[in-house]
Amino acid sequence: MFTILLIMFAGIAIGWLVRKHNVKAVEKGLMPVIIVLLFFLGVNIGNNDRIFNSLGTIGLEALVLGVVTTAGSVLAAWLLNRHINRRAGK
Repeated sequence: MFTILLIMFAGIAIGWLVRKHNVKAVEKGLMPVIIVLLFFLGVNIGNNDRIFNSLGTIGLEALVLGVVTTAGSVLAAWLLNRHINRRAGK
């Protein structure tokens, strides 16, 4: 875990140092790298029987989490809008 965090912060530091330079090569290479990472993630999931056999449960949990999170955000935005309109006298 420490190695991952170290690599991430090294990337942030390098990005901060070269932020004023034109870094088109990074932008062009980013999508292929993401695709390769997703491919290897799929290989790992397909290779792990425990994860593969529980994909239905994991998918259902992800769906419920997404719906509840979205509903909570909509409710919070509605309440905030209502509160702002009351304070504004509308």
